[in-house]
Amino acid sequence: MEGKRSADSSVVLAQFMQPDHANHIGNVHGGWIMKLIDEAGGLCAIRHARRPSVTVAVDSLQFLSPVHVGDLVTFTARLDYVGRTSMEAEVQVEAEDILSGQKTHTNSAYLVYVALDEAGRPVEVPPLKLETDEEVVRFEQGKRRQADRLARAKRESDQ
Repeated sequence: MEGKRSADSSVVLAQFMQPDHANHIGNVHGGWIMKLIDEAGGLCAIRHARRPSVTVAVDSLQFLSPVHVGDLVTFTARLDYVGRTSMEAEVQVEAEDILSGQKTHTNSAYLVYVALDEAGRPVEVPPLKLETDEEVVRFEQGKRRQADRLARAKRESDQ
């Protein structure tokens, strides 16, 4: 199977935050941001695999700064690591006050997706074609994160 470049599957989503996205204190609800993070990462995985892909893991997600109603929020997703059937997407989230132009990095997340065949079983995906030194570093970091996830899952299943 021929490899694919990370750039070929990257996704950028942008959404204007409306009052119906707000939580009880008037900021954008964290769950709404989480949904869009998953959507951006999932689309990235589907573009790479050209198969239906489902979320199997979300690494720790921290909200570094609130997102406000009226912000334009951009979700940028790229693949950092690809295994046999799994793909790790990194999603960067940035909120922009569209009146002032001030941009704030609000979140980063790593999500893992698995591509599925017609019967809903995991299916092999194309390898990631690494073109830059930075991509090699991100791939190796993703490989370590995946090994940590698998070890953690094994420990939890042994309990």
